[in-house]
Amino acid sequence: MNAPARKLSFTYAEYLEQERASPTKHEYLGGEIFDMAGGTPEHARLAARVTVALGAQLARRPCDVFSSDLRVRVLATGLATYPDVSVVCGKLAYDPEDEHAVVNPLVLVEVLSDSTEAYDRGEKFAHYRRIPSLKEYVLVSQAHPRIEVFRRNEDDSWTLYEAGPGERARLASVDGLLEVDEVYRGALETSAAG
Repeated sequence: MNAPARKLSFTYAEYLEQERASPTKHEYLGGEIFDMAGGTPEHARLAARVTVALGAQLARRPCDVFSSDLRVRVLATGLATYPDVSVVCGKLAYDPEDEHAVVNPLVLVEVLSDSTEAYDRGEKFAHYRRIPSLKEYVLVSQAHPRIEVFRRNEDDSWTLYEAGPGERARLASVDGLLEVDEVYRGALETSAAG
């Protein structure tokens, strides 16, 4: 007997239904649902350090810092995904089809890994650039201490600013700083066996 045919295209409503029932997160684009790669301890540590640093700096401002549990939707392309860190200032704007996905991040952060770096730098960034509210896209290397900030210019072009050991990555849109040495302090060391 043949195996049943696998459904190849899903509506966004079907994706949301599956996502609610799933213990893991998935991206959605153009009718397809994609598994998101699992993270390493180093990946999780770097994302948490960025979240804590930004959260402390923005605590008294009308901005919120979110972990990778927040779904972001790119209305122009339909991509639904979970950035490692998101910053939204002011009131949250929700996707008309999804009351749990925001559409107005000001800053998005992705921690790079071997399996996602090309996607995060290329296709995913192309989607993110279509978010009108997005002012900065931050890439945090998991290979060595380096933070890259892509900043949107007035003419809608993007400029790259890099920071390495002993330097600070400036997030102009939220008047924040990421101290490279603090973000990476012990972050790339493998967890000690217990």
